[in-house]
Amino acid sequence: MDAALHEWNLSPKQAIALQSQLAQQLESSDRIDPVTYIAGVDIGFEEGGAVTRAAVVVLKWSPDMAPQLPVIEQVVHREPTRMPYIPGLLSFREIPAALGAFAKLTTQPQLVMVDGQGIAHPRRLGVAAHLGLWLDLPTIGIAKSRLTGIHAEVGEARGDWVPLMAKQEVIGAVLRSRTNVKPVFVSPGHRLTLATSLEWVMRCLGPTKLPEPTRLADRLASRRDQKRIKETR
Repeated sequence: MDAALHEWNLSPKQAIALQSQLAQQLESSDRIDPVTYIAGVDIGFEEGGAVTRAAVVVLKWSPDMAPQLPVIEQVVHREPTRMPYIPGLLSFREIPAALGAFAKLTTQPQLVMVDGQGIAHPRRLGVAAHLGLWLDLPTIGIAKSRLTGIHAEVGEARGDWVPLMAKQEVIGAVLRSRTNVKPVFVSPGHRLTLATSLEWVMRCLGPTKLPEPTRLADRLASRRDQKRIKETR
């Protein structure tokens, strides 16, 4: 992150306009360095939403050890929340704390998995996509619920998936990450295709429905504050 992407002191109208501009800057093809470290990100809220909390866990990637990847570094960063809850603008509410967490890392990841949406967003700029632009890193959004788009029924077997569609545009995938368990919603953020995003999510799947990087980030956040308040991204 060499320079600030934009200011944070924006009105909702300004933020919406900026989302459309930033979405045009996203790279939808693969531009990813050889992966040694993968970061998982979980962002939530405390004190009735007054404080934003970002947890980042960095795992060392090894195909021989996957999905039981060793944790190299983990941080939790808290700061006052800058924007009230406005549907569709959650990345403006969440990312400042995430950037604070990444600033504390001593390990540089080559891939970032975020508990939230990538381009599967009404203006194609969910938290994973927005964060990817700030960090200039490949990012993937893995969400537990659908924000926008339609899809067909997905098969019940682990690895089954169907496209998530917005009119004629594929904006993500509905992935059965664990047999007979509710699917997750995978969408690329920045510098990745959907196919590569799905490959990395599958590589990092352990015994639960979430890939290990975001599962461990969520666990880290939970361990630090059992009474945290979380909002759908």
